[in-house]
Amino acid sequence: MHEMAVFWLRMATALYGVGLLHVMAVLLRRREGFLKPALFAFLVAAVLHFVAIVEMTVALGHLPVDTFFESATVCAFLIAVLFLFVYWRYDAASLSVCIFPLVFVLTQVGAMETPIGSWPSTNVRALLLVHVMMVLLGYASLLLTAVASCFYLIQERQLKRKKPLDLPEFIAQLFKRLPPLATLDNLITNAMSFGFVFITLGVIAGSTWAFIDAGTAWIRDPRIALAFITWGFYLTMVFLRQTAGWRGRKAALMAVAVLCCSGLTWAAHVGLRNLIAK
Repeated sequence: MHEMAVFWLRMATALYGVGLLHVMAVLLRRREGFLKPALFAFLVAAVLHFVAIVEMTVALGHLPVDTFFESATVCAFLIAVLFLFVYWRYDAASLSVCIFPLVFVLTQVGAMETPIGSWPSTNVRALLLVHVMMVLLGYASLLLTAVASCFYLIQERQLKRKKPLDLPEFIAQLFKRLPPLATLDNLITNAMSFGFVFITLGVIAGSTWAFIDAGTAWIRDPRIALAFITWGFYLTMVFLRQTAGWRGRKAALMAVAVLCCSGLTWAAHVGLRNLIAK
């Protein structure tokens, strides 16, 4: 990849990161965040992104879609342009909850085709530790989300039946003490938001560590693909809850499904413990 194209692409990634910070602020603070600055940074990033693609096209002599990294770069740009058009035409600011993280991650992956100067091993190890800690915190939040979702489904079923479920006495007594549906729904929302933030930071730290440690070979690891698929499911869950108003049974079932997918991802990555212990 052309050196200047890499530079512009990495600059675009940094600016797209402002949008990611905006989404995190919205999820954690339950406020508007800082949409206007994030949109401006997103627009400038899209311009730099376009410049990078043009320079790559000139250097290669054709549209850069030969490799996975190049395809991710072009795909991220097309999604960014489509979002900007939809926002301009329909003022669909709510889409930013999904689009900002997606474009940032795709652009970050695209910018990882060209190696960078080697870092000291201690810095690389620190990135791995950050990755593991963020993922563990994310999984803990997701587990809390799933448990609260299960309680929600039980409580909802009890209310619909209008009589206690046929369960052993000690379990029935436990279920009688469950919080109200509104409390459980609020707990699901908060735990889900924190979990998404932690897992997103874990994905960023983990992919950066893998890029520095293994170059472009990391993208061919099936475990990496599984991790990104899990993150994509999580992003979908957050998007549907924030924009489509998914609450109650649908959201609870999806939280349990994402937890199962996350369990598979963690099982595939347990080998990371050996690297930390070295």
